This record gives sequence, C-alpha cells and structure tokens, in this order.
Amino acid sequence: MVRIEAEALRALADRLAGPMAADFNRALDLMFGCQGRVVVTGMGKSGLIARKIAATLSSTGSPALFLHPVEALHGDLGMIVRGDVVLALSASGETEEILQLLATIKRLQVPLISLTCDDIAEGHANKSVRATRASTLASSADVALDCSISKEACSLGLAPTASTTSMLALGDALAVALSEKRGFKEEDFANLHPGGKLGKRLARVESLMHSGDAVPRVTAHTKMPDVIYEMSRKKLGMTTVVEGDRLLGVISDGDLRRLLEQRGKDALDLTAQDCMTPAPKTIGAQEFAATALARMEEMKITSLVVVASDVVASDVDSGVASDKESDRRLRGIVHLHDLWGTEMM
Repeated sequence: MVRIEAEALRALADRLAGPMAADFNRALDLMFGCQGRVVVTGMGKSGLIARKIAATLSSTGSPALFLHPVEALHGDLGMIVRGDVVLALSASGETEEILQLLATIKRLQVPLISLTCDDIAEGHANKSVRATRASTLASSADVALDCSISKEACSLGLAPTASTTSMLALGDALAVALSEKRGFKEEDFANLHPGGKLGKRLARVESLMHSGDAVPRVTAHTKMPDVIYEMSRKKLGMTTVVEGDRLLGVISDGDLRRLLEQRGKDALDLTAQDCMTPAPKTIGAQEFAATALARMEEMKITSLVVVASDVVASDVDSGVASDKESDRRLRGIVHLHDLWGTEMM
C-alpha cells in the first residue's frame, strides 16, 4: 500500500517536471502576487489536507488561513476579500459545498487555484474507465492543478489515501517554492517558530547570554590578583579585557593555569594586558544559539564573547582585528552551560 502512494508521488513529480510545469508556475505567480492571504479550503479528508497546507504556507512566510466550506456558507464567507487567492481542494472536483462558494469567489474577482483528481477512474467498479472532461471546480479555476492517481491505496478503492497524499505533496511543493521565491530565510523561519524544541534550537545568542554586571571584565592595567578575583566572582571560567565597552582580549582559566606553570608566583606581578589573548573567539548577538554551540564544539572551548556584530571568522583565526570598531563592542558572554537547557545537546 505504501508503494501505491509512492507511485502516486512519482507520477505527480513527472507531471510537475513535464505537462503541469506551466500551470504550477502560474499558480505560484498568483500566490506570490497575492496582496491578501491564501485562503485554503476543502471538505472531509481534503479539508484536513487543506488545513495542513494553510499551516505550512503561514509558517514559511505566506499568510494563509483555512476556510471550512460549510462554515463559509453560514457566515464565514466574509473571510474571503479582494486581494486574496483561493486554493480549493476536492478529489472529485464536484464537492457541493465548495461549488457553492464559486459565485462569491467570482464576484470578488479572487483568483482560484484548484487541486483535483479529475483524471482518476470514474466509479470504483471499473478502473479502466477514465474521466474525459474537467470537473466543475477545475473548469472554473484560473489554474487547475492535477493530483490524479491510478488507484487509491485502500484495498476497496474507497478511502482517500493516495489522492490525499498527492494533494499534500503538491501543497507542500507550492509552499516551499513560494517561500524560495519570496527569499524566505532561516532567520525568518526562526521568528515564526518561537516555541517548542524548534524555537529553542533557533533561539538567538542574545536571549541566552550573560550581560551587564554578570559579564566578567577588567581593564588592560588590572593586576593579576584582581583578574583572578573577577574570574572567581563571575564564575564563567574567564574574563574579558576591555577599554570602556571595546573588547581588547580575554583571559581564560586555561590561560591562567599555563601562566602559573610558566611563571610561578611572578605571574601575579603581571597585568591583564600582559596575559590576555588579544584575538578572542567571538559571535554576534543575532546569531543562532545552534551556531554558538557548533562553534564551541569546533574550537573546543566553553564560552564565546558576544559582540555587537560578528567578527569575520578568518580575521579571528588569523589574529587580525576587524577594522570595524562596532565589531569589537562587548555585548555579553554565552557559556556552554547556557545551552544545556535548549535541548540542542
């Protein structure tokens, strides 16, 4: 049965790459030019697929809503306004409740895109008989997209299975192609998904970092005993070395251990400037928490200095400071421990 649905998707892909390519692109253009929302409607199982398509469109940058055709006939038709585009799903293309919406759609001059299975065998007893005319819905649409299948996966040939799978895949194809056409980016996706595990994975560094008085900081001329005190007090295993809010360098626990091994008690006579790493690893405040985690793992470090905007990685690796003063402006510290609660680890 899974192979039947897989075959329906293969046939759909062949149509999209061939005879249906122009219609698909026209549907895409209509949705891209939509000044309002994409109103997705369908009845029964097609309605469930319509709900999912509407949700996918909304989450990928194309405002959309699901309109139940029965509710539309009892007052919700006001949800369709000029500037919208209607995407109507019906396997037969003859769903009565959807056909009753056509007059309003035409009166408002709202473009109509249909997803139907017009080309499926008519009736369930004789599968060799093919439809020879477009359904009412398809013939009324500005763009008619073909979700036809050779047969349903249901052994009785009755329950919508392969047909709804085909509709869902075609709806997803429209949503993804539309998001690409809009230039929808990862950060846009993150802004629309603030909750749940996905939202945590796409959290910004600035929402997790230590800032203000929680950031360990000393000046270039601070003596090492006071540097050690600041590191111990702030408990992040490091301290920044700053001039005002401009980042000069960092001193980590590891730096301190190596210094004591090499210089012994004489290390306490040095200043922060003598001991700091002048080109620390940094990350921009607007970067994703997942990016911070990947950078820590790659560099085998436990914290990153957060700056006003990200320093170019090649500059950091080569030890060359960025020319932009804003790139060295200290914003905070993000520590590996801060990422443990994000379910990324």
